[in-house]
Amino acid sequence: MAAISSLCIYCGSSSRGRPSHHTAARRMGEILAEEHIRLIYGGGSVGVMGMLADAVSNGGGEVIGIIPKFLDQLEVSRRDCTELIVTDSMHSRKQRMAEMADGFVILPGGLGTLDELFEIMTWRQLGLHDKPIVVVNVDGYWASLTSLLDDIVEENYARPEHRDLLRIVETVDDVLPAMAKMPPASVNVDAKWL
Repeated sequence: MAAISSLCIYCGSSSRGRPSHHTAARRMGEILAEEHIRLIYGGGSVGVMGMLADAVSNGGGEVIGIIPKFLDQLEVSRRDCTELIVTDSMHSRKQRMAEMADGFVILPGGLGTLDELFEIMTWRQLGLHDKPIVVVNVDGYWASLTSLLDDIVEENYARPEHRDLLRIVETVDDVLPAMAKMPPASVNVDAKWL
């Protein structure tokens, strides 16, 4: 796998989650800064995503926030990003984030985080990208997701290799080693599995 110079990290805009989620976001930010990996994220100043961006910035790292205009107007954007990109829609935001990243990390989050995960996983299934995807199962937060993905395969709505389009790790310290071990995607697109 090619070297990672930027990671798109999907995570929650709420700060009401477990303290361990906050700790994981901050540690992920420290890792990015230490490894000189640019953060590509949703541009928010609040919640887990705000904690993540703060940690990258505090460590001297580069923070690229991408936020749709309507959220920017609600004043939830982080104004001191290295670069803040304002898009016209959520769709263009997600497209831009995906284009700028060498890989994807999913930390705890809500419905928006699930939307981003499933979209980027589907794009990989369809062969639209071959970038690594790693889900961080902080304190078992994504255990139900793992079960759901296994059920989807068991019920024949996805192939077993589709389940392998992402890796699940338990800590943020496992993210980069997991990405280094991931082979390039080798999924054959077949209409009956779309």
